[in-house]
Amino acid sequence: MEHIEPVISVKGLSFRYRMSETVILNDISFDIFPGELVGIVGASGSGKSTLCLCLKGLIPHAIHGEMNGDIWVLGQNTREVPTEKLAVDVGMVFQDPESQIIGLTVIEDLAFGPENLEHPPEEILNRMLPILDKVKLQGFLNRETYKMSGGQKQRLAIANALMMQPKVLILDEPTSELDPIGKEEVYSTILELKKNGVTVVLVDHAIEEMAEIADRILVIEEGKLKYDDTPKNHFQSPEKFLEKGWLRIPQIAEALHALKGKDLLSEKYVTPFEEEAISTLSAWLGRESNVQFTVD
Repeated sequence: MEHIEPVISVKGLSFRYRMSETVILNDISFDIFPGELVGIVGASGSGKSTLCLCLKGLIPHAIHGEMNGDIWVLGQNTREVPTEKLAVDVGMVFQDPESQIIGLTVIEDLAFGPENLEHPPEEILNRMLPILDKVKLQGFLNRETYKMSGGQKQRLAIANALMMQPKVLILDEPTSELDPIGKEEVYSTILELKKNGVTVVLVDHAIEEMAEIADRILVIEEGKLKYDDTPKNHFQSPEKFLEKGWLRIPQIAEALHALKGKDLLSEKYVTPFEEEAISTLSAWLGRESNVQFTVD
């Protein structure tokens, strides 16, 4: 079998901010492989955003503290590679799109990053239209940024990251300030990036959407990596999410677990995937023989 090198390799990562006695990240290790979409979940203050800053290389270069362990991104140790060099390969989108928008128009905003790297103007312009297509902002080239909706601004922030042609894209709670329509727009864009082979690291509380598109989900608890598994395996054993009461499971998986708890459904049919769950519930309601159930 062909050996595939990880895009990101985290080994024994610990971090404590300067002037703080609290260890934010504690001996974390994991690998992420090319084209994977890895979700990161955990309670507020568990260290998710700090982990993103480490993966981006802002820690330890721009944000200082005590860091132990190592992170390799595309074979480069983030301790040794300057932030500006790593920025070419690793894009990052934060939860507040307003803080990331610089230009008065979309074209000005998208040009800002590549212009600072002295890319030719013609090359920058040629790159814009395909990227706007990817993030579903076709026809927005001359749109004034202040007139855009929250979902549109967040997709523009993703487009800005893509203008730098990164091999890895980190999104830190990109839908936390958006309404349901905006969330749907952003997750549709993330799914499109995954289909196009971009390696994505996604921190978010939108667990239904994450369960549908993530290849793996990492659960961070008090700075430690508690679990690392596929969405289906995670939500077939929801105790790992519910034991501390700070994480929830997708509602459709919760409904199936309720049936399982009453011995009406076998555990193997529990799933966080909506289409699978609908098929299972349809079979259960129709009393099909391949679904185990009991009646009074």
